[in-house]
Order: sequence, then structure tokens, then C-alpha cells
Amino acid sequence: MALEKTWRWFGANDTITLPELRQFGVEGIVTALHHIKGGAVWPVEEILAVKEEIERNGMRWSVVESLPVSEEVKICSDKREELIENYKISLRNLAECGIDTVCYNFMPVLDWARTDLHYLNENGAESMLYDHETFAAFDIFILQRPNAEVDYPSHVVDKARGIFENMSEEEQNTLAYNIIVVTQGFINGTVGNVSNFKQIFLDYISRYDNINRDTLRTHLSRFLEDVLPVAEECGINLCIHPDDPPYPLLGLPRIASTAQDFEWIFNEHPSINNGLTYCSGSLSVREDNDLVAIARTFAERIHFVHLRNIKRIGERSFYESAHLDGVANMYGIVKALLEEQHRRTAAGRKDTRMPFRPDHGLKILDDFARKSNPGYPLVGRMKGFCEISGLELGIESALK
Repeated sequence: MALEKTWRWFGANDTITLPELRQFGVEGIVTALHHIKGGAVWPVEEILAVKEEIERNGMRWSVVESLPVSEEVKICSDKREELIENYKISLRNLAECGIDTVCYNFMPVLDWARTDLHYLNENGAESMLYDHETFAAFDIFILQRPNAEVDYPSHVVDKARGIFENMSEEEQNTLAYNIIVVTQGFINGTVGNVSNFKQIFLDYISRYDNINRDTLRTHLSRFLEDVLPVAEECGINLCIHPDDPPYPLLGLPRIASTAQDFEWIFNEHPSINNGLTYCSGSLSVREDNDLVAIARTFAERIHFVHLRNIKRIGERSFYESAHLDGVANMYGIVKALLEEQHRRTAAGRKDTRMPFRPDHGLKILDDFARKSNPGYPLVGRMKGFCEISGLELGIESALK
């Protein structure tokens, strides 16, 4: 047995082609209808067009990442009901086309955050870095979010001020553009590539002024209450992605960061279709997250797996490292996942594939000559893909 080997592919605009992926053993594709605006219905004919293209190249559409949850749903605006109905229709259409796993997140406004998209490690490989003090400089002094400084300890504010004062105007604008537009643009970004992106971003944040952690939890629960019955009816596994990074940003609450968060989510809605996208990279940022324990505790609900690693470099700061080299115990994680796969097989569960993909990779070798989305080079991810596949083979042989 083995976890299904998948790869995130961004469709026609991806410089990595499906035939290339097939050459090195990819079995399933993780993708979305990137050309359809968030909140709109995914039509059957559009789903089938992508699915059939993937199948012509000898692979399957394994996971939808993501069917976006609109900001209007997260804040429960007056547009919520219409968007929930659209979501239900899209789930039914995906099921009609034979797609059974949907990854989503419930992070307010900002899906994920990094402050340096071109961080060079000691070997000259390029990855991405999140520096908490630089992010504070962006939040307090560049974005000038009202009362932002109260969300940071005084020593972080002082260091952020120093960082800001030593930045040129061009560097300030680049930092803001990367955080708001570049990292979000290829995954249904909220703001879009517009000249007044900072003001639009602030406007979105302000819509959460009266939404605290408990309120956002309630909104997630309402979302699941509405869509889970459809998922159950259609045989679709929904899997929430952890917050990235897994703590509050921009004064906005985060509700999918710890084992306690997931316990609450699954206790509220016990259906097995209410599951987890296990992301070792996101979860490993918090020192109090025991990644192997989380994998074991929620094993039966892990419907999709992201495997990557990070190294911590200070208070709430980290950079993305090689897949087997970092704080995440990849051996222990993969072993726990394979043991769960054995349990599912023995129990006669149908969802034994447990698709994994190598998440963000280092930019190395020919990656520097090929255009790619931040975190998604070819060679660096392929290296991680092969490393994890080899680790998996060794563990599987030992388990036998």
C-alpha cells in the first residue's frame, strides 16, 4: 500500500505540464477551476473539461484545492444564502463528475502570509520566509491598520519601527504588494491586482471589526451545517486546511490552528465527511503543536495530506526548508498516516487512497529558469516528492 501520489497543478497557466508530471510517477492531480470567480457555481461541463484532460494524460483528478469559501460566507453577510446555494450546487456537480475530495479553508481575508518570497538558504536554494517583525512593520507602518500596534508586544513594535525606517519606499510597496496580491493572486485572492490594493485590503479587514474568535467559529459551524448534508449525500469528503501561519494576523481571528481547534470543529459536526487537510508545514510553525500526535488523534478524518517542512528562526518566524530537513518529524508523520491507511483497509472503508502532495518546495537547479507560482517550483517539489516516496517505501516495508 501507499498514499496516493498527487501534485498541485494550476491548469493552462502552469508552466509544468501534465505529461511532465506523469513521467515521474504522479498518480493524481490537485487542482481547481481557477478561471471561475470565487462564489460562482462550478458547471458540470467545466469540471468535465479539466477532468478529461487530466485523464487523457493517465492520471485522475484526485482533490479539489480549493472550492473557495467566500468572504461573504465567513462574515455571514446578506449575500450568504445565495453563495451557500452555489457551493452546494458545485459540490453536487463535482460528485456527478466522480470527484470526492474538496479542500477548503476558513481564514479571514488572507489565506497565507510570507514576508520574503525569495529567501536564499545556506545552500543557495530559494524558498519563502515569514518574519513576524517584518510583518508587524507592514501591518503597523505600511498598511497603517487602525490600532494595529495593540496586537503586538512592545518589543515587536519597536523592532518593526526600526525595520520600517530602514526600508525605501520601493521596498515598502514591494512588501505590501507581495503580501496582499502576489501570494494570493493565483488562489482566488480576495483583493486582486489593482492600484489601490492596500485600501481594498483594509476595507476587507474592517468587515471583521465585530467578529471575534467565537463569532467566526459560529460562522464556520453554520457553513458546515449547511453544506455537510450535501457532502454526505454525494459522498464528498470536505477537509479544512489549517491556518497559515497558525496564529492570528492583522487583528483577525484564526480558528484552525491547534489540536484543540480541530477537536472543536469535529465535535460540533461529527460526520466523517467533516475532515482535515493535514498540512505539516502550517502546523509545525507552532512549537506547541505535536504533529505526530495530531496525525494520530485525527487520523480517521485526514482526507488529504500536505507534506513539507520549516525551520524556526525566531519568535513566530520561520522559513520553508527541504521536505525531510526541519522541525517536522516526517518519519513519524508518514508512519502514522500509513498505519491509518492499513486500518481503513482492514475496516473496509472506501477512502483508502489518502492522497498526499509535496507542498511548497525549494527552488533549485533549473527552477531558476522556469516561471512558477511562489512555493511551487518543479525540481524542488519533485525532490520532495521522491524523498517522501522513498521514506514511505521504507516505512511500508517495515510495517509488513
